[in-house]
Amino acid sequence: MTKVIGVRFRTAGKVYFFSPGEFKIKKNDNVIVETARGVEFGRVVSDIMDVEDEKIVQPLKTIIRLATEDDIERENANHEKGRDAFKVCLEKIKKHGLEMKLINAEYTFDNNKLLFYFTADGRVDFRELVKDLAGVFKTRIELRQIGVRDETKIIGGYGICGRQLCCHSYLSEFVPVSIRMAKEQNLSLNPTKISGVCGRLMCCLKNEEETYKYLNRKLPHTGDIVTTPDGTSGEVESVNVLRQLVKVLVEVGDEKELHEYPVGELKFKQRKNKGKQKDKGDEAEEKELKELEMLEKRDGKSRLNDD
Repeated sequence: MTKVIGVRFRTAGKVYFFSPGEFKIKKNDNVIVETARGVEFGRVVSDIMDVEDEKIVQPLKTIIRLATEDDIERENANHEKGRDAFKVCLEKIKKHGLEMKLINAEYTFDNNKLLFYFTADGRVDFRELVKDLAGVFKTRIELRQIGVRDETKIIGGYGICGRQLCCHSYLSEFVPVSIRMAKEQNLSLNPTKISGVCGRLMCCLKNEEETYKYLNRKLPHTGDIVTTPDGTSGEVESVNVLRQLVKVLVEVGDEKELHEYPVGELKFKQRKNKGKQKDKGDEAEEKELKELEMLEKRDGKSRLNDD
């Protein structure tokens, strides 16, 4: 076990481990640390804790010092300089006629590097742009092409739920999300209805996935034949996953009626996917899911946390 602290360098950014050394550090302190990008200003997001050695990326660096008032002022000044650099870069992009969308500009704490984040539909030859920017700012210039998820994480906004976007407020890393999660939760498979402002599947589909998987295992499928408490057989018309209720179409005399039962009162065979021959409906649904998943994989890997 090794004593570490967790440090973030941006809101909802990835958490990196550092050794506290001899400093008495607590959560929400500001610290100065050395990273692969150079000397950086970060915020401590955890008290000193013990972490298993195999979970630590070696070598574990020790913080340089607790941030002073001068350091905080310098960090704020860097943000202002970054906004000015953003405006200059926009002009240079227009001058060179490049097909790219500038998202953000930021200085490292020691001002040894100026990073520009952008999105583009394809590869962009920005070599002349870098030379131009280096001549203006007299420091190392780095341009990073990021995906639409990273763009939304930086810019922020509000989702259809009315709350601040998860990726911008607390989600430190993007979790794998698939169209199958929406199917598991009986949501519409129309991508426009289950996509976030970034145009990709909403990250919150992952939040309740395990709960729905557990509850769905207890329910019959729509179209299955079940036996009701009075011994009558009927076809499942629909299910309410959260309430664990099943609507069954049963014959009453010469008519068919729709009755609702708690799943615990019904008898049915659990359907297993393995070893069972799929019908045409299952095959068509499987094909549709695969096509939607292929569309979702268009987004590239996140490059915000490559450091």
